[in-house]
Amino acid sequence: MARYIFVTGGVVSSLGKGLSSASLAYLLQSRGYAVRLRKLDPYLNVDPGTMSPFQHGEVYVTDDGAETDLDLGHYERFSGVSAKKSDNITTGKIYNDVLRKERKGEYLGKTVQVIPHITDRIKQFIKNDSSKEDFVICEIGGIVGDIESLPFVEAIRQFANDVGKKNALFIHLTLVPYLKASDEIKTKPTQHSVKELRSIGIQPDIIICRSERPIPLEHRKKISLFCNVDIKNVIETVDVKTIYEAPISFFREKLDIQVLNYFKLKSKKPVNLKPWKKITKIILQNKKYVNIAIIGKYVELKDAYKSLDEALTHGGIDNNIKVNLVRIDSEKLKVSEIKKKLKDISGILIPGGFGKRGTDGKIEAIKHARQNKIPFLGICYGMQMAIIEFARNQLNLKKATSSEFDKKGLPIIGLINEWTKDGKKIKGTDKDLGGTMRLGSYDAKLKENSQIRKIYKSKLIKERHRHRYEVNIAYKDKFEKKGMIFSGLSPDNKLPEIVELKNHPWFIGVQFHPEFKSRPLSPHPLFSSFIKAAKNRK
Repeated sequence: MARYIFVTGGVVSSLGKGLSSASLAYLLQSRGYAVRLRKLDPYLNVDPGTMSPFQHGEVYVTDDGAETDLDLGHYERFSGVSAKKSDNITTGKIYNDVLRKERKGEYLGKTVQVIPHITDRIKQFIKNDSSKEDFVICEIGGIVGDIESLPFVEAIRQFANDVGKKNALFIHLTLVPYLKASDEIKTKPTQHSVKELRSIGIQPDIIICRSERPIPLEHRKKISLFCNVDIKNVIETVDVKTIYEAPISFFREKLDIQVLNYFKLKSKKPVNLKPWKKITKIILQNKKYVNIAIIGKYVELKDAYKSLDEALTHGGIDNNIKVNLVRIDSEKLKVSEIKKKLKDISGILIPGGFGKRGTDGKIEAIKHARQNKIPFLGICYGMQMAIIEFARNQLNLKKATSSEFDKKGLPIIGLINEWTKDGKKIKGTDKDLGGTMRLGSYDAKLKENSQIRKIYKSKLIKERHRHRYEVNIAYKDKFEKKGMIFSGLSPDNKLPEIVELKNHPWFIGVQFHPEFKSRPLSPHPLFSSFIKAAKNRK
């Protein structure tokens, strides 16, 4: 039977519950245990798929096509275990399921209530699809005290009673603030947060105290006393310079040992922290660096491109060089400023996105990369912008565009049922890919002797997608005659997956999102190759 670890948060949000959960997962795995991570989000949206990146950050996509919370990216990067649809639930999904059952009459006319019907569905989610794991770590989004979180907190209280307290552990992450004016560390917010949690019926077994500076022993003793937690289980986590220090920090604080002690388990093997120490050394101490420009419309919010940022860092780790990310707002990027703004840039990346806003800046930046032999990587929407730029400036198709943002031009990019060939519309069906969001892992076959095949060292790859619009395969021959090679296609040869330029040191566009599969301990080959090309640029 699996043991369950529930991670709640208090005082303020964004303290790092996801990172703490992921770090704990790695440490337990390293000690020989199988771990599964799950996220319970209290917002009413069914999933983050339609939410603005400014509201939610990036939408993380799993192999099986779920649009999920960005914390699942942390889970995968640290644990190496691929997340599934069954690993992320929201209030919207829970209520949707319950109401659907009610409409079908499955509750036999009973009054449907938060308790027991909503809480029972949450408990079902926690337990589903988790038979082989030693530990299931469940992170509860938001903070204790939020109205929307109450059904989840009540559900995990009930769950612990159902499986027995010996099989369930509660970890509470709180803020221990430092007041500069009085030069004091304050424990009251933590005390009040735990009081709130206890009022709902949950006594935390371990408290993780987030602070910008070390917490004195006397303050930890105070937290231990007033929160009714053993001093050994008051875990300090001081702000780290890179997230990849987190496993080292929690190991030092013996978080994993205290978890094993609670469940009366012993370590099966010693923890290996050498990879993480190597990573942090490269990131923090390496004086060699390379400037990579990310040109998009959500650059103001770092979480909007979280997996992308991390994948580029992983590429730097693989090349023993620090990656300096230069964020440029594509909406504000003027043609007259491009040369100046990209003067010290060794690589240009156009990320995924939607809509017309900022497209002109992206297209001009791609033109600059193509003409000046600067390593370029276009991801999803970024690849489509590269296609449009090349069509306009190399194929002389001045009206080349995407039907996503221009219905009057020449749609070389569109939904499959919008494609044209020889002036005639291609008739599609509702089953055509591109008619709806293409989500999850899909195969792509790589062209022999292509640059991309050399990078992957494989003729067939699987990558995760998140898009509706596709490049029209009817233009393939025209592009290739001018030097843009369609080096990756869907197995049926209908959907362009990868393009690359001849006579350019490194210019690649991909329709998928390789950043979702990059890991600090296993960097994605595409990002490793991209950073290598940028590193070698003179």
